[in-house]
Amino acid sequence: MAITAAMVKELREMTGAGMSDCKKALTNTDGDMDKAVDWLKENGLAKAEKKAGRIAAEGIVCVCVSDDAKSASIVEVNSETDFVAKNEKFQTYVASVAKQALGSGASDLNAFMAEPWIEDSSVTVEENLKGMIATIGENMNIRRFEKVAEPDGLIVSYIHAGGKIGVLVKAATTASGDEVTECLKNVAMQVAAMNPQFLDTNEISDEYKAKELETLKAQAKNDPKNASKPDEIIEKMVTGRLNKELKEVCLTEQTYVKAENKENVSQYVAAVSKNVGAEIKLTGFVRFETGEGLEKKNEDFAAEVAAQIG
Repeated sequence: MAITAAMVKELREMTGAGMSDCKKALTNTDGDMDKAVDWLKENGLAKAEKKAGRIAAEGIVCVCVSDDAKSASIVEVNSETDFVAKNEKFQTYVASVAKQALGSGASDLNAFMAEPWIEDSSVTVEENLKGMIATIGENMNIRRFEKVAEPDGLIVSYIHAGGKIGVLVKAATTASGDEVTECLKNVAMQVAAMNPQFLDTNEISDEYKAKELETLKAQAKNDPKNASKPDEIIEKMVTGRLNKELKEVCLTEQTYVKAENKENVSQYVAAVSKNVGAEIKLTGFVRFETGEGLEKKNEDFAAEVAAQIG
């Protein structure tokens, strides 16, 4: 029987065993899932079976920034309960995962999990995670990681609510010092609060614009108030709405949350650039929110941040 990737994935989720072990188990049992589980048990590779079947949707986001602030990593590690997420042992472990990610050469999560663990090269990241699951007593999952670099400037991080939201912001600049760092920290808080989808309008694809335009057209035509309006009027209406929406999803175009005069983020950064005597050019950001897309209690952390810094 042909062993498919889907079968390997299913067995891995059931048992917590490594992908190669799951494939070996399925191969040795001719694709019989139940027998493959037994094979893993008999070979001591399914110790975390029950825990691995439970949803890990809590947890924290953690960052690690290099000493020269020119490279950084951000990771999300999930646990089953918020109680464990607040546990010092768990938080120390996640900090180590972030440090591992900063020095990692992996381009995807599977490669990352197969790397030697930073604190004990005799085991892989995945094997060490299984040990942590056994120690802490509930399912855990390294869900995602990302590395960023800015050789021509610096990277600043922001963590909200003990790891519910994590942000990295990078900028190209020759300036340094507290004022620059504070500026980028404020921008990172903006990202946490307002959750922009793009850095600026140059990042928005034509496909995204076309899809949003069609959605707005459908909404306008379905509105009884527009029933008598000709298509060209509706076209102008939705184009205006689209332009407004695009500004709301672009970081540099968003109204700066802490501004008193309604300046946007780009104008705020330009003002700081003028003060320090050197251009600060935002070049990218990463935002992770714990449990995004997972089954969990719905909590609006973005609104919480906005209320805190507004």
